[in-house]
Amino acid sequence: MSLTAKNILIQKTARYFLIGKPSEKIKSALIVLHGYGQLAEDFIKYFEPIKNETTLIIAPEALNRFYIKGFSGKVGSTWMTKEDRENEIKDYVNYLDAVYDDVIKFGLLSKTKITVLGFSQGTVTACRWLSKGKSKVNRLILWGGGIPPDVDLETSNELFNSLQLTIVVGDKDEFILPEQIEKEELRLRKNNIKYSLLLFEGKHIIKKEILLKLFS
Repeated sequence: MSLTAKNILIQKTARYFLIGKPSEKIKSALIVLHGYGQLAEDFIKYFEPIKNETTLIIAPEALNRFYIKGFSGKVGSTWMTKEDRENEIKDYVNYLDAVYDDVIKFGLLSKTKITVLGFSQGTVTACRWLSKGKSKVNRLILWGGGIPPDVDLETSNELFNSLQLTIVVGDKDEFILPEQIEKEELRLRKNNIKYSLLLFEGKHIIKKEILLKLFS
C-alpha cells in the first residue's frame, strides 16, 4: 500500500500586537518580524524607545508555537521549519499580507512611510514575504540575518532597489561570521543592489542605541 500526503486549506486564528493606533496622525509604520523562539508580545517591547504619536509599530507573531524546553513553561514561535517548507512559506506570506491589509491598507493613509524590520529568522521571512507577497513597503532592515539563497536577486533586483535596504550586524554575533557578511555583500554587489551595512559592537540582539540611530 502506497503512502500519500495531501494538503488542505483551513482557517486559523493568528495574532499581532500594536504600539500606537492607526489614524490620520500616523506618518510612519514599522512592521517588526521576530526571530526563532520569540513571541511578538515580547519582541515588540524592544521598539518602545522609538514610539511616538506619529509612528505605528506592528508585530505579527509566527503561526507555529511550541514550548522552548520540554512540555511546559516558556512558549516561543517559529515562522517555519524544513518540514513541508513551501506550504509553510506560502502560509506566512499570505498571513503577513493579511496583517498588512488589516492595518496598513485599510487603517492608514496611503502616504504613510512603511518600514519592515526583520530580526534573525525574521530577516529571511521578511525577504520571502516581500518577494512573494502583495504588500508594498518603502524600507527594509535586516538585523542579524540576510537575504535567503532561494530569493533570486537577479529577478528581484527591481524590488530590492526600490527599498531602502539596510543590513545590521553585531561584531560579536554568535550566528554570523565575518566571511558570511562578505559573501552577502558580494552577492548584493554582483546583482547591482544598493544597500548600507551597519556594524555595531554587540551580539545577536536588538540594541537600543542602534535602533535610535536607525530611526533618528
